Amino acid sequence: MGWHLWGAFVAACVVISMTPGPGAVISMSVGVQHGYLAALRAIAGLQAALLIQLAVVAAGLGAVLAASATAFVVLKLAGAAYLVWLGIQKWRALPASPGTAALTVRPRNLFVSGLLVNLTNPKAIIFIAALVPQFFRPDTSALLQFVIIGATMIVVDVLVMSVYAVLASRFRPWLADPHAQRVQNRVVGSLFIGAGAALATSSRT
Repeated sequence: MGWHLWGAFVAACVVISMTPGPGAVISMSVGVQHGYLAALRAIAGLQAALLIQLAVVAAGLGAVLAASATAFVVLKLAGAAYLVWLGIQKWRALPASPGTAALTVRPRNLFVSGLLVNLTNPKAIIFIAALVPQFFRPDTSALLQFVIIGATMIVVDVLVMSVYAVLASRFRPWLADPHAQRVQNRVVGSLFIGAGAALATSSRT
């Protein structure tokens, strides 16, 4: 992959990562409630899922998912249900002091949440399957190109999700007020439910 081709791929990754979606929602949700360092754990889960999705595409299973309406619908509905469940949990969450919230959150849960949010999104796999081949060169090692592409996608996505999380964490002092926490829980819960509804009604194209 030459520099010009790689530059075009970086630009595509930036645009894709900046487009609001479930990953941005969970990054902002954790950032505003628990701070940037906690959000990094959820972001790490998002990237672990991205690696798995890249491996799926490399194995040729992305094309199978794109061709199978049943597999797409099953994975899509599972992802939508998980997002809606997260939204309901957030909507029903009771206000807590920042100190209490920091004590109750478990790093592993944040990582798993990020992992599942990305992993149960079939459109991400299909999109990767459609995007990645456009930047492949037949005269270069496929493994090397996948390593470059994977590293680029992860670095770009970590940076973009970090910006979302840092900006959201600026609102943490505002959450000292229980009423503000209720508002935040309702807003974030609605975003998760909306993301789930959007995924449930999405098509493969």
